[in-house]
Amino acid sequence: KAGLRDRAIVLTLVLTGRRRAEVLGMKAGDIEVTGSQVFYRYRGKGGKAGRRELPPPAFEAIDRALAAWGKTLADMGPDEPLWPSKGERGLTAGSFYGRLQRYLVAAGLPRSGVHVFRHTAAKLRRDAGETVEDVSRFLDHSSLAVTSVYLRRLEGQEDRTWGKVAEAIGV
Repeated sequence: KAGLRDRAIVLTLVLTGRRRAEVLGMKAGDIEVTGSQVFYRYRGKGGKAGRRELPPPAFEAIDRALAAWGKTLADMGPDEPLWPSKGERGLTAGSFYGRLQRYLVAAGLPRSGVHVFRHTAAKLRRDAGETVEDVSRFLDHSSLAVTSVYLRRLEGQEDRTWGKVAEAIGV
C-alpha cells in the first residue's frame, strides 16, 4: 500500500509540477470533485494560492492508494493528510525522500531530490510543445529567467548512458 501511495505522489508531482511541500502537504479537503472534473488547491511559495485541475491519472492513483489504506476522500476529514502513513500526521517529506532514494537505487539510477519531478514536469511540457511562457505560468514562476534555468539544465545534455540502456533492453 505504501508503494501505491508513493506512485500517486510521484504522478501528482510530475503531472501538476507543484513543489514538494505543496504536494506532500496536501489535505483531503484540498481535493474537490466537481462532476467529471477534479481540482486541487495548493499553497505555494511566497504565499501564492491556486486552484487547478488535477489530471485524471494522478486522481485515479490517489483514489487507488487511499483505497489500499482503507480510506476514501468522501470519508476523510478536510484536514486529514492526503498521504496516509502509520502515524496520524501522514507521510512526512523526510520519509518520502528516504523512500525515493531507495527506489532510485533499486532502479539503478543516481540519487536525486524530490525537486527533480518539478524539473521533469517543465521539460515534458516544453517537449509537448508548450512555450516557455506557458511553462513558466504552469509552474507559477516569478520570471521567465527561472523557467529558462530549469529548461537549460535539461535541454541539450549529452546522454552518456544511452548505450548501456539500449544494451540492457536488447536493442
